[in-house]
Formats: sequence, C-alpha cells, structure tokens
Amino acid sequence: MKVLAFDIWGDFGHFRKFYTTTSPLTFSFPPPPTIAGMLGAIYGTDKNTNEYLREFGSSRCKIALQILNFVKKVRMGLNLLETKGTNFKLPMSDKNLAPRTQIRTEFLKDPRFRIYVSHEDDKAFDMLSKSIERHRSVYTVSLGLSELLADFKYVGVYHAEMITSSEAAELSTTVMADNLIEDGLEIESGKKYFKEKIPIVMNQDRVVEKYEDVIFEPDGKIIKARVKTYCRLENGENIAFF
Repeated sequence: MKVLAFDIWGDFGHFRKFYTTTSPLTFSFPPPPTIAGMLGAIYGTDKNTNEYLREFGSSRCKIALQILNFVKKVRMGLNLLETKGTNFKLPMSDKNLAPRTQIRTEFLKDPRFRIYVSHEDDKAFDMLSKSIERHRSVYTVSLGLSELLADFKYVGVYHAEMITSSEAAELSTTVMADNLIEDGLEIESGKKYFKEKIPIVMNQDRVVEKYEDVIFEPDGKIIKARVKTYCRLENGENIAFF
C-alpha cells in the first residue's frame, strides 16, 4: 500500500467538542471527519452534498495523525452578532438594538500536525498527492473554522505494510484505545498520556455514527504500545490509523 504524508499548520485551530455549548472547547487535534474535510478542500469534492465524507470516509480512506507542535490551548472572547430575521438590518452603531454577545472560546495555539493518508482508489490518491505536492487546493483550507486559515506542505509518499503483532511498537501517531491489546500501553517516564473521545465516522448527513477514545502524547513524543494492527512505512516509521 502507499501512504501520503503532509504537514498542516496555522496560527490557531478550533475543533469543537460535541458536548460543549455556551463555552466551546476544542479537541487537541482534528478528528478524522475534520481531516476528511481538509482533504476534500484540497481535492475539490462537492461541498453541497458533503462528498468529502464519502470520498475520504473510513470505508475508502485510512487516516493517521501525528502531533508535531506541543498542544497549547488559549481562550479568547468572540464577538458574535445575531443574523437571523430582521435584526441584522438594525444600525450597528446602536448598542441598544444590535443583538450582540461575547462567547468565551477555546483555541489551539500554533497547531501543527502531520497527516498520513491511504486511499483505496489509486487515481484519487495520485490526484490528492499531486495537489499537495504542488501546493494547490480547490477550496481554502482551514483548521476547523473558516477564519482559521491553514497552510500545508508535502512530505512524501511511502510504500508501507500493515503489521499484526503482539510485540510493542514505537508509534509516532495517536492511538485508538480500541486498537490496543489489553494492558498494551507502556507508560514511560518523561511522557504524558491523554485520552479524548472523538468522532471517528460521520455520514454525508453529518451525523456521527461512531465515537472512540484516542490516546495521544501532547508533546508529540513516541507512544510505545502493543496494538492489534499498525502500519510500517519504508523509512521505518510506525503509524496507527484511526
């Protein structure tokens, strides 16, 4: 199999947690459906039908993520304006009339990730690889919100093999808890281990069909674990797909 690797980064990112309402919190990294949206923006899938969730969904595409910059979160107030109904036509200068509110929102600061992608369709894989290598995208790429613009850089395409082994492997990516062999996580000194429940599978109606716990090292350090399956790239790096 072939695996495409590229880096994506920005000044800020926000990947809203599904259980937050008035004070939006962010995941520490983009979930697979969000990454599929980034790939769709580069590739140029139909936005009206959410085609990216089919083209780069889990049934056709495998995705893995490596944290490159340590996870840093900040909170800022966003000034929001009510745009429903006729309120939007009221004078902006009239503070008594303009329906505004300030929402405290959590952001990732200076996020940078390495995305690994494998696709069952060689043609789609090659088109995506060439677009990233040439630094071209059909739509603007962002980190969660349209205002949070992102940049990306081609790293390479690697031949890889899937490995099934009970021996511990050094993984450079996040690891799904469901992929761990029982008591398979090896806790090492000098490392931190976090777990977040994130959406894994989303259909084209934007309904989440599957959530899973994902383990990650917030500084981007290697995770040593015994997992059911992982992928070894030709450069010797081990990654675990979502």
